[in-house]
Amino acid sequence: MHQRSILPILCVVISLFPITLQAAQGETPCSGNWQRYVEANLPSGDGAGHGPDLGSVEWQSVIEFHLGVRGDGSLPSKESEAWCHYIDRALTEALYPDNATAPGPAFDCGTVETGSIEAMICQSPALAAQDRTLNNLYHAARNKAHNEHPPRLAAEQRGWIKGRDACWKSNDPTDCVTRSYRRRTAELQAHYRLVPFGAPHRFLCADNDADEVIITHFDTQPPTLIAERGDQVSLMFHQPSASGSHYQGRNESFWEHSSPDPHSPTEATVTWGYEAKPMRCRRDMSVNSGF
Repeated sequence: MHQRSILPILCVVISLFPITLQAAQGETPCSGNWQRYVEANLPSGDGAGHGPDLGSVEWQSVIEFHLGVRGDGSLPSKESEAWCHYIDRALTEALYPDNATAPGPAFDCGTVETGSIEAMICQSPALAAQDRTLNNLYHAARNKAHNEHPPRLAAEQRGWIKGRDACWKSNDPTDCVTRSYRRRTAELQAHYRLVPFGAPHRFLCADNDADEVIITHFDTQPPTLIAERGDQVSLMFHQPSASGSHYQGRNESFWEHSSPDPHSPTEATVTWGYEAKPMRCRRDMSVNSGF
Protein backbone atom coordinates (compact mmCIF):
# COMPACT_ATOMS: atom_id res chain seq x y z
CA MET A 1 0.00 0.00 0.00
CA HIS A 2 1.11 3.62 -0.44
CA GLN A 3 1.30 5.61 2.75
CA ARG A 4 0.76 8.91 0.93
CA SER A 5 -2.74 7.83 -0.08
CA ILE A 6 -3.68 6.86 3.47
CA LEU A 7 -2.58 9.82 5.55
CA PRO A 8 -4.54 12.63 3.81
CA ILE A 9 -7.76 10.64 4.01
CA LEU A 10 -7.18 9.84 7.67
CA CYS A 11 -6.54 13.52 8.39
CA VAL A 12 -9.81 14.47 6.67
CA VAL A 13 -11.70 11.91 8.72
CA ILE A 14 -10.19 13.23 11.95
CA SER A 15 -11.00 16.85 11.02
CA LEU A 16 -14.62 15.98 10.25
CA PHE A 17 -15.05 13.85 13.37
CA PRO A 18 -12.89 15.16 16.24
CA ILE A 19 -11.66 12.15 18.19
CA THR A 20 -8.78 11.08 20.36
CA LEU A 21 -6.60 8.54 18.62
CA GLN A 22 -6.60 5.34 20.60
CA ALA A 23 -3.96 2.65 20.47
CA ALA A 24 -4.98 -1.01 20.40
CA GLN A 25 -4.62 -2.65 23.79
CA GLY A 26 -3.81 -6.17 22.66
CA GLU A 27 -7.15 -6.62 20.92
CA THR A 28 -7.42 -9.57 18.58
CA PRO A 29 -8.18 -8.49 14.98
CA CYS A 30 -11.82 -9.26 14.04
CA SER A 31 -12.96 -9.28 17.68
CA GLY A 32 -15.69 -6.94 18.88
CA ASN A 33 -13.19 -4.89 20.88
CA TRP A 34 -10.96 -4.58 17.84
CA GLN A 35 -13.87 -3.34 15.72
CA ARG A 36 -14.61 -0.70 18.37
CA TYR A 37 -10.94 0.30 18.35
CA VAL A 38 -11.02 0.76 14.56
CA GLU A 39 -14.30 2.68 14.78
CA ALA A 40 -12.86 4.97 17.49
CA ASN A 41 -10.04 5.95 15.14
CA LEU A 42 -12.02 5.89 11.88
CA PRO A 43 -15.65 6.82 12.61
CA SER A 44 -17.97 5.34 9.98
CA GLY A 45 -21.04 7.31 11.01
CA ASP A 46 -22.26 10.80 10.20
CA GLY A 47 -21.60 12.23 13.65
CA ALA A 48 -25.30 12.16 14.52
CA GLY A 49 -25.53 8.55 15.59
CA HIS A 50 -26.21 7.12 12.12
CA GLY A 51 -23.90 4.62 10.48
CA PRO A 52 -23.39 0.99 9.50
CA ASP A 53 -23.31 -1.80 12.06
CA LEU A 54 -19.83 -2.67 13.27
CA GLY A 55 -18.46 -5.65 11.40
CA SER A 56 -20.97 -5.43 8.56
CA VAL A 57 -19.90 -5.44 4.92
CA GLU A 58 -20.98 -1.81 4.65
CA TRP A 59 -18.85 -0.91 7.67
CA GLN A 60 -15.87 -2.74 6.19
CA SER A 61 -16.29 -0.85 2.93
CA VAL A 62 -16.31 2.51 4.75
CA ILE A 63 -13.17 1.58 6.69
CA GLU A 64 -11.42 0.62 3.45
CA PHE A 65 -12.41 3.98 1.95
CA HIS A 66 -11.13 5.95 4.94
CA LEU A 67 -7.79 4.15 4.78
CA GLY A 68 -7.53 4.65 1.02
CA VAL A 69 -7.20 0.92 0.34
CA ARG A 70 -10.54 0.22 -1.34
CA GLY A 71 -9.81 -1.51 -4.63
CA ASP A 72 -6.29 -2.49 -3.59
CA GLY A 73 -5.50 -5.73 -5.41
CA SER A 74 -3.77 -7.17 -2.34
CA LEU A 75 -6.79 -6.55 -0.10
CA PRO A 76 -8.04 -9.91 1.30
CA SER A 77 -11.68 -10.96 1.19
CA LYS A 78 -13.93 -9.18 3.70
CA GLU A 79 -15.07 -12.59 4.95
CA SER A 80 -11.56 -13.60 5.99
CA GLU A 81 -9.60 -12.96 9.16
CA ALA A 82 -6.75 -11.83 6.92
CA TRP A 83 -8.85 -8.75 6.08
CA CYS A 84 -8.77 -7.69 9.72
CA HIS A 85 -5.01 -8.12 9.95
CA TYR A 86 -4.60 -6.11 6.72
CA ILE A 87 -6.73 -3.27 8.12
CA ASP A 88 -4.93 -3.44 11.46
CA ARG A 89 -1.57 -2.94 9.72
CA ALA A 90 -2.92 -0.15 7.49
CA LEU A 91 -4.40 1.73 10.44
CA THR A 92 -1.21 1.36 12.44
CA GLU A 93 0.83 2.76 9.54
CA ALA A 94 -1.55 5.70 9.36
CA LEU A 95 -1.42 6.39 13.10
CA TYR A 96 2.34 5.86 13.31
CA PRO A 97 3.70 6.91 9.90
CA ASP A 98 7.38 6.66 10.85
CA ASN A 99 6.76 3.62 13.10
CA ALA A 100 9.08 5.22 15.63
CA THR A 101 6.29 6.04 18.04
CA ALA A 102 4.51 2.70 17.69
CA PRO A 103 4.80 0.97 21.07
CA GLY A 104 6.69 -2.30 20.95
CA PRO A 105 6.62 -5.42 23.09
CA ALA A 106 8.11 -5.72 26.56
CA PHE A 107 11.28 -7.40 25.23
CA ASP A 108 14.09 -5.74 23.25
CA CYS A 109 13.39 -5.98 19.52
CA GLY A 110 16.98 -5.05 18.77
CA THR A 111 18.19 -8.48 19.84
CA VAL A 112 15.67 -10.74 18.10
CA GLU A 113 16.54 -13.09 15.26
CA THR A 114 15.27 -12.19 11.80
CA GLY A 115 12.32 -14.35 10.78
CA SER A 116 11.63 -15.51 14.34
CA ILE A 117 8.31 -15.37 16.14
CA GLU A 118 9.70 -12.57 18.32
CA ALA A 119 10.51 -10.60 15.16
CA MET A 120 6.92 -11.07 14.00
CA ILE A 121 5.67 -9.76 17.36
CA CYS A 122 7.93 -6.72 17.02
CA GLN A 123 6.36 -5.96 13.62
CA SER A 124 2.76 -6.30 14.86
CA PRO A 125 1.39 -3.54 17.13
CA ALA A 126 -1.50 -5.82 18.15
CA LEU A 127 0.82 -8.65 19.22
CA ALA A 128 3.22 -6.19 20.83
CA ALA A 129 0.34 -4.82 22.89
CA GLN A 130 -0.58 -8.34 23.98
CA ASP A 131 3.03 -8.90 25.05
CA ARG A 132 3.04 -5.71 27.15
CA THR A 133 -0.26 -6.70 28.77
CA LEU A 134 1.05 -10.16 29.59
CA ASN A 135 4.30 -8.73 30.94
CA ASN A 136 2.36 -6.49 33.33
CA LEU A 137 0.28 -9.46 34.47
CA TYR A 138 3.40 -11.55 34.97
CA HIS A 139 4.88 -8.95 37.32
CA ALA A 140 1.56 -8.70 39.19
CA ALA A 141 1.50 -12.50 39.51
CA ARG A 142 5.12 -12.54 40.68
CA ASN A 143 4.22 -10.18 43.52
CA LYS A 144 1.62 -12.72 44.66
CA ALA A 145 3.79 -15.77 44.08
CA HIS A 146 6.74 -14.91 46.32
CA ASN A 147 5.59 -17.46 48.94
CA GLU A 148 4.57 -20.08 46.39
CA HIS A 149 5.83 -23.59 47.17
CA PRO A 150 7.10 -25.11 45.07
CA PRO A 151 7.89 -22.02 42.96
CA ARG A 152 6.43 -22.54 39.50
CA LEU A 153 5.68 -19.16 37.93
CA ALA A 154 9.08 -18.52 36.30
CA ALA A 155 9.41 -22.10 35.04
CA GLU A 156 5.90 -22.07 33.59
CA GLN A 157 6.59 -18.74 31.90
CA ARG A 158 9.74 -20.10 30.28
CA GLY A 159 7.78 -23.11 29.10
CA TRP A 160 5.06 -20.87 27.70
CA ILE A 161 7.59 -18.75 25.78
CA LYS A 162 9.05 -21.92 24.27
CA GLY A 163 5.57 -22.98 23.16
CA ARG A 164 4.77 -19.53 21.78
CA ASP A 165 7.96 -19.49 19.75
CA ALA A 166 7.02 -22.88 18.29
CA CYS A 167 4.13 -21.17 16.49
CA TRP A 168 6.40 -20.89 13.44
CA LYS A 169 5.26 -24.45 12.71
CA SER A 170 1.61 -23.34 12.46
CA ASN A 171 -0.16 -22.71 9.16
CA ASP A 172 -1.19 -19.35 10.64
CA PRO A 173 1.59 -18.18 13.00
CA THR A 174 -0.16 -14.88 13.79
CA ASP A 175 -3.33 -16.63 14.91
CA CYS A 176 -1.29 -19.18 16.85
CA VAL A 177 0.62 -16.47 18.73
CA THR A 178 -2.56 -14.48 19.38
CA ARG A 179 -4.27 -17.52 20.89
CA SER A 180 -1.18 -18.34 22.91
CA TYR A 181 -1.13 -14.88 24.46
CA ARG A 182 -4.86 -14.99 25.23
CA ARG A 183 -4.56 -18.38 26.92
CA ARG A 184 -1.51 -17.45 29.00
CA THR A 185 -3.12 -14.15 29.99
CA ALA A 186 -6.21 -15.99 31.24
CA GLU A 187 -4.03 -18.54 33.09
CA LEU A 188 -2.21 -15.85 35.05
CA GLN A 189 -5.40 -13.92 35.75
CA ALA A 190 -7.16 -16.99 37.15
CA HIS A 191 -4.29 -18.70 38.98
CA TYR A 192 -3.27 -15.53 40.81
CA ARG A 193 -6.73 -13.97 41.22
CA LEU A 194 -5.92 -10.90 39.12
CA VAL A 195 -9.50 -10.53 37.80
CA PRO A 196 -12.96 -10.66 39.42
CA PHE A 197 -14.19 -14.16 40.22
CA GLY A 198 -17.40 -15.71 41.46
CA ALA A 199 -18.21 -17.40 44.73
CA PRO A 200 -17.12 -21.06 44.86
CA HIS A 201 -19.70 -23.84 44.39
CA ARG A 202 -19.45 -27.33 45.88
CA PHE A 203 -20.41 -30.33 43.76
CA LEU A 204 -20.88 -33.76 45.38
CA CYS A 205 -19.92 -36.64 43.11
CA ALA A 206 -20.54 -40.36 42.64
CA ASP A 207 -23.12 -40.58 45.47
CA ASN A 208 -20.30 -39.95 47.90
CA ASP A 209 -20.55 -36.74 49.91
CA ALA A 210 -16.88 -37.05 50.75
CA ASP A 211 -15.97 -36.87 47.06
CA GLU A 212 -16.46 -33.21 46.26
CA VAL A 213 -15.28 -30.80 43.60
CA ILE A 214 -15.10 -27.06 44.29
CA ILE A 215 -15.72 -24.84 41.25
CA THR A 216 -14.73 -21.15 40.98
CA HIS A 217 -15.41 -19.16 37.80
CA PHE A 218 -13.14 -16.32 36.66
CA ASP A 219 -13.94 -13.30 34.48
CA THR A 220 -11.27 -13.93 31.84
CA GLN A 221 -11.24 -14.09 28.05
CA PRO A 222 -11.67 -16.90 27.24
CA PRO A 223 -13.72 -17.76 30.37
CA THR A 224 -12.00 -20.04 32.86
CA LEU A 225 -12.69 -21.93 36.06
CA ILE A 226 -10.53 -23.54 38.69
CA ALA A 227 -11.68 -26.91 39.95
CA GLU A 228 -10.36 -28.31 43.24
CA ARG A 229 -10.63 -31.95 44.28
CA GLY A 230 -8.80 -32.83 47.46
CA ASP A 231 -5.29 -31.46 47.13
CA GLN A 232 -5.48 -31.38 43.32
CA VAL A 233 -6.25 -28.28 41.27
CA SER A 234 -7.15 -27.96 37.58
CA LEU A 235 -7.48 -24.83 35.48
CA MET A 236 -10.08 -25.29 32.74
CA PHE A 237 -11.06 -23.25 29.69
CA HIS A 238 -14.57 -22.79 28.33
CA GLN A 239 -15.39 -24.92 25.28
CA PRO A 240 -18.20 -24.52 22.71
CA SER A 241 -21.11 -26.84 23.47
CA ALA A 242 -24.63 -27.40 22.18
CA SER A 243 -26.05 -27.27 25.71
CA GLY A 244 -24.92 -26.54 29.21
CA SER A 245 -21.52 -25.13 30.11
CA HIS A 246 -18.40 -27.13 29.19
CA TYR A 247 -14.86 -26.54 30.48
CA GLN A 248 -11.73 -28.52 29.64
CA GLY A 249 -8.40 -28.74 31.48
CA ARG A 250 -5.28 -30.78 30.81
CA ASN A 251 -6.79 -34.13 31.82
CA GLU A 252 -9.94 -32.93 33.56
CA SER A 253 -13.29 -31.64 32.38
CA PHE A 254 -16.40 -30.10 33.90
CA TRP A 255 -19.72 -30.10 32.04
CA GLU A 256 -22.55 -28.37 33.86
CA HIS A 257 -25.96 -29.41 32.53
CA SER A 258 -28.96 -27.16 32.06
CA SER A 259 -32.00 -28.03 34.18
CA PRO A 260 -35.60 -27.17 33.26
CA ASP A 261 -36.45 -27.07 36.97
CA PRO A 262 -34.85 -24.04 38.66
CA HIS A 263 -35.52 -25.60 42.09
CA SER A 264 -33.65 -28.84 41.43
CA PRO A 265 -29.91 -29.13 42.15
CA THR A 266 -27.65 -28.36 39.20
CA GLU A 267 -25.97 -31.47 37.85
CA ALA A 268 -22.59 -31.80 36.17
CA THR A 269 -20.38 -34.46 34.62
CA VAL A 270 -16.82 -34.35 35.92
CA THR A 271 -13.86 -36.27 34.51
CA TRP A 272 -10.74 -36.19 36.66
CA GLY A 273 -7.57 -37.73 35.25
CA TYR A 274 -6.41 -39.26 31.98
CA GLU A 275 -8.97 -41.79 30.68
CA ALA A 276 -10.79 -41.61 34.02
CA LYS A 277 -14.43 -42.63 34.23
CA PRO A 278 -16.85 -39.65 34.17
CA MET A 279 -18.59 -38.91 37.46
CA ARG A 280 -22.13 -37.62 37.88
CA CYS A 281 -22.13 -34.74 40.35
CA ARG A 282 -24.76 -32.48 41.84
CA ARG A 283 -24.39 -29.05 43.30
CA ASP A 284 -24.68 -28.97 47.07
CA MET A 285 -27.68 -26.74 47.78
CA SER A 286 -27.44 -27.16 51.56
CA VAL A 287 -24.70 -24.53 51.82
CA ASN A 288 -24.52 -20.96 50.61
CA SER A 289 -22.12 -19.87 47.92
CA GLY A 290 -18.85 -18.55 49.27
CA PHE A 291 -18.56 -21.15 52.06
